[in-house]
Amino acid sequence: MKKPVLVIMAAGMGSRYGGLKQMEAVGSGGELIIDFSLFDAMTAGFKKAIFIIKRENEEDFRKLIDGRAGRFLETEYAFQELSDIPEGYCVPKGREKPWGTCHAVISARNLIDSPFVVINADDYYGADAFHKVYGFLTSAIDDDKLNCCMMGYRLGNTLTDSGHVTRGVCRASSDGFLEEIVERTRVVRRDGKILFSDDEEVSGTELPEETIVSMNFWGFSSKIMKEFSDMLPEFIDGTLKENPLKGEFLLPYAVGRLLNAGRAKFKILMSEDRWHGVTYREDREDVMAALQSMKDKGLYPEVLWK
Repeated sequence: MKKPVLVIMAAGMGSRYGGLKQMEAVGSGGELIIDFSLFDAMTAGFKKAIFIIKRENEEDFRKLIDGRAGRFLETEYAFQELSDIPEGYCVPKGREKPWGTCHAVISARNLIDSPFVVINADDYYGADAFHKVYGFLTSAIDDDKLNCCMMGYRLGNTLTDSGHVTRGVCRASSDGFLEEIVERTRVVRRDGKILFSDDEEVSGTELPEETIVSMNFWGFSSKIMKEFSDMLPEFIDGTLKENPLKGEFLLPYAVGRLLNAGRAKFKILMSEDRWHGVTYREDREDVMAALQSMKDKGLYPEVLWK
């Protein structure tokens, strides 16, 4: 079996954050959040990382990645572009928003021929997650279903004090497989409770602290790329009718389709680590303090890429 590769989704602009948050240093050695994920991945056994970015950001990413982490990991770049859609389709007039996270993964289809892990560039996941998913993918074998996995986190470990977040709320089977994932777009801690709503107002709908959520950390069979690509035309057909300027082909949606069709199974690998990320600009100082604390405890060297 070919060794798993790491795929990093870094094409999105952080609209709530107010800039390209993937490129801002948060470590004492000038590290980005993604540097910590790359370090953890390398320690777990990964040898290759593929960045999905906007073409206009390639030079900036290469300056930050190639001379540091790129000295220890093989790196390649794929470009998420609006025009990268099936033959016969056209980009709707006025559309600027990318087609979503599953489309981002499809953008790397020509670079991937092995099992692969997908993560966000602007989330800190913890070292344990990379060891667990690498171990799973190096022994996973497809049978009548594609054998995949998802890193699960406790909802209470994934919130920010700066505002609402989007989380994939999961339902697990008794033997630890994903049965359902529902994306909740406005999750916030308020008055000691975790509440969510899918509209502008946070409702009184409460979620327990221990709710399992997805943080877009997936382990995929190499064969899943064809499944995603085959779904894209149907998604575009629906989006052109319902939401041509903003509709997104998201990973939780695609995973849900595969679950419902019985074409894939997803083992939930739980992490007890606390998530850190820069959803909002106000989050940056908290993330910097948390990562420095880990360095002080010896979990990371003072400078990751010496």
